[in-house]
Amino acid sequence: MAEGDTILRLARRIESHLAGERVAVSAPSPRGKAAGVERLDGLCLESAEARGKHLLLHFGPLVLHSHLGMSGGWHLYAPNAAWRRPRSSAWAVVSGDKQEAVQFGGPTLRLLTAERVRRDPQLSGLGPDVLAPDFDPDAVLAAMRADPTRTVGDALLDQRLLAGVGNIFKSEACFAARVDPWSPIGELTDEELHAVLAAARTQMQDAVESGRKTFSVYRRRAPCPVCGGRIASRGQGDANRTTYWCPRCQGS
Repeated sequence: MAEGDTILRLARRIESHLAGERVAVSAPSPRGKAAGVERLDGLCLESAEARGKHLLLHFGPLVLHSHLGMSGGWHLYAPNAAWRRPRSSAWAVVSGDKQEAVQFGGPTLRLLTAERVRRDPQLSGLGPDVLAPDFDPDAVLAAMRADPTRTVGDALLDQRLLAGVGNIFKSEACFAARVDPWSPIGELTDEELHAVLAAARTQMQDAVESGRKTFSVYRRRAPCPVCGGRIASRGQGDANRTTYWCPRCQGS
């Protein structure tokens, strides 16, 4: 699943290539037509915004909202370049003079009014964005402590508490902070929770700038890079998302 770093990097690329242009918008597939994206044809793309794992393309009074889930993607191509997926499978094509952004798949593609965005429960219910310039870790910590029995690994994936972190950075942030992802929130100190949040933010900022992710434990088949022990993994939380950790370095 695309995490917040991928979405922020994507928003920056789309904005740098297409913002300020009147764009041609088409919907080759029935899914895009059903979303009404062709209403954007001929409008000016004003900005591209990342909110956690959500991408919002602003066209004045209208906003194109997408969430990529496990299978969706936005691709950028030069005009007339070959696409990596069939044209008939594209949900939305936003074409400017020098670039076109093409959206394929995912659970969410919606055309909303700007007013609807402000009161939409899916968007207004998001917690603080871990990559936002004004990110407040104390607000996240306070929200996490509302359920002291919940494990920290599970809490990190709750987008109502913290927007943008997914399975990769859940595991990697806990490892960097040397915190057991199976620890209940109530058993962790403020310093430990702050260390996890700081690690997630720093790792994701680095991924935004470099376009690369460095894995110490996530899906790692080799031994732990610190102690040489075996990396453990198992499903966690109601969604049973796989958590990766080092029992020696993080305790368990």
